[in-house]
Amino acid sequence: MTDFTQFPPSFTWGVATSAFQIEGGAAADGKGPSIWDTFSHTPGKVIDGSNGDVACDHYHRYPEDVAIMSGLGVDAYRFSMAWSRVQPQGKGAWNEAGFAFYDRLLSELEAKGIDAHVTLYHWDLPQGLQDDGGWLNRDTAYRFADYAGEVARRFGSRLKTIATHNEPWCTANLGYGNAQFAPGVADLKQSIQVSHHLLLSHGLAMQAMRAVGSSAQLGIVLNQWTADAATDSAADKAMAEFEYARSVQWFMDPIFKGKYPELALQGHGDNAPVIHANDFKDIQHKIDFLGVNYYFRAYCSAETPPRQPEAKLGTTDMGWEIFPDGLTELLLKLKAEYDLPPIYITENGMANPDVIVDGEIPDEARIDFVLRHLKALNDARLQGVDIQGYFLWSLLDNFEWNSGYAKRFGIVHVDYATQQRTLKHSAHWYREYLLKQRPQRTAHAA
Repeated sequence: MTDFTQFPPSFTWGVATSAFQIEGGAAADGKGPSIWDTFSHTPGKVIDGSNGDVACDHYHRYPEDVAIMSGLGVDAYRFSMAWSRVQPQGKGAWNEAGFAFYDRLLSELEAKGIDAHVTLYHWDLPQGLQDDGGWLNRDTAYRFADYAGEVARRFGSRLKTIATHNEPWCTANLGYGNAQFAPGVADLKQSIQVSHHLLLSHGLAMQAMRAVGSSAQLGIVLNQWTADAATDSAADKAMAEFEYARSVQWFMDPIFKGKYPELALQGHGDNAPVIHANDFKDIQHKIDFLGVNYYFRAYCSAETPPRQPEAKLGTTDMGWEIFPDGLTELLLKLKAEYDLPPIYITENGMANPDVIVDGEIPDEARIDFVLRHLKALNDARLQGVDIQGYFLWSLLDNFEWNSGYAKRFGIVHVDYATQQRTLKHSAHWYREYLLKQRPQRTAHAA
């Protein structure tokens, strides 16, 4: 696919990462352990037996990584802060050395003219809070608000956006629903209660950040998908409706409508969460932007074994169907259902089994994937969805959670033995694509 889609000059072009996946420095300069430190050091939890102790060593190599971004010509960098780096126990004393790292990173980005888009929580809860019950403990929502307020107080004037959470669906459903992710709990009732506490923490954090007068735009990042029935059967259609309600609407409705979707509540039955008075009032705090992460659609089949989609465009190395039309459909559906703020596509990309050939890393499949999804989001934009920017996932190959280092999402290859960075064909393509988007600009000097 070679179609070129022209976006408005104001459109933001970025790359994205998360702290635990790239930073390393697991115990550097007073950082406390997170649940992912604990989980990845537990035998059998990560497929390749690896951990995040070193990862991409971004903690020490951030100037090189920012120089790479600058060479690509991106406007913006989305990254997360490691809560336990700046507050080792998740409560109590702040760690100035941890804040100093993010201060240095921000200074590096500022020097290159790259806007910083920060996520406060990308799944790495301080272990100290987990020991007190983690997200199942309602008090964690209040501790998160304290953390959010402190970050906004210190850095709010230097950040373009602050997102409270990245993909709370994953924290609840993979961390507590099926034990695939940290902290490794498999309990449906707990997962649903955790989802409520995550939403509560978002609302409380929004208020804490507003209270310190942060100039950053404030919002949340949600992973979302359409839910398509595999056939016209009543069972498949009902399954698709419930999937959309329990996944997308479950997080959107409280924020935009002040309630949970009735279909999902009925389906959850006795597993529905305990909700305190005024919780929805707190959760429904106005957001300035919505981050949408899109990778695939849900394909719902009630048959045994379930029907699989045709996957006409193939699948990624994660086994996920490539379905860009779902992004257009999702964005239009959201526009029809909610009074939306501006949207950023905060993650989109593919895992690819990259191979080095004569020092080059040809990953044309990734280029094709991104092009198709850019066309899909532009189709939604032309139909009235206010989409402000696109963040390609990911800048670097990194620690892919319970898949370890076996799955590579980066447009920059990382040799984990030497930490050498090598731009893949997709990185060179992205740079050229951005130059065509903005012919009046040149790539930042690296």
